[in-house]
Amino acid sequence: MGQTVQPFQPRQHMLGAKYEVYHYRDSRLDDVAVHHHDFYEVYFFLSGNVDYSIEGRNYRLLPGDVLLIGPMELHQPHIIQERQPYERMVLWMRRGYLESLSTPQASLSRCFDTSRPEHKNLLRLNPQKRQEVSALMEKLLAESGSDEYASGLLADATLVTLLVEINRIAAGTVDRHETPDKSSAVIAEILSYINDHYHEDLSLDGLASRFFISKYHLSHEFNRLVGTSVYRYIIQKRLVIARQMLAGGLAPTDVYQHCGFGDYANFYRAFKSEYHISPKEYLNCAAREQS
Repeated sequence: MGQTVQPFQPRQHMLGAKYEVYHYRDSRLDDVAVHHHDFYEVYFFLSGNVDYSIEGRNYRLLPGDVLLIGPMELHQPHIIQERQPYERMVLWMRRGYLESLSTPQASLSRCFDTSRPEHKNLLRLNPQKRQEVSALMEKLLAESGSDEYASGLLADATLVTLLVEINRIAAGTVDRHETPDKSSAVIAEILSYINDHYHEDLSLDGLASRFFISKYHLSHEFNRLVGTSVYRYIIQKRLVIARQMLAGGLAPTDVYQHCGFGDYANFYRAFKSEYHISPKEYLNCAAREQS
């Protein structure tokens, strides 16, 4: 690919008001922790030896694969270091921006909708589609960094074209390409239970008892498949929901009660530790962005 490669940015928050696009190539990269963010991500894998985990679903990536990652999904790359560089292009988009580009008949965020039965995180492109997506990603990167006449308009048009194409590919894709694992079914059930009952009292002991599994086996398999501990996953899932509620204008003192935190002090500490900003400060920032 002919575009300029940018230095890797470990941050997981957006600086731009609409979207950001990057082209990364790393010979060595430290492990990336399980994380989440409040924007949509299109991840276009180019080279390397990488397994990727999204909400306990694991994928062995092939060059040309596209990952679709929504705001509510915890995810993590597992990078096997070797001589071949780890190369990918990453597109981040704010939810409000995609909504502004969509129409009642055509939602550009449809391919990220995890509530749809046919939803899938990985798209494995044929050579023709891989070339088309690659060209659009390159053009978007070039125009978004250009000061030529109407480059912003052309970048927006390119992004719309890219997302229409990705949604069409997603709609016509059947295979999910998940890496099979004998423990994945029960871990998927546990993840689904946590996602539905995040506001309740959850613990390793309680989950092990409910799903008739040793807590030691559960802890080991959960860490292996999800990339983090049961406790850490529960906290992050609650924080994802809390941030959504704050962005919607709900007061912090109401949010913590809906998200399973025992009291406001625990919620405040967890939120500040994760995002380096207090719940009230985040609420005010979200209000300013929407005004």
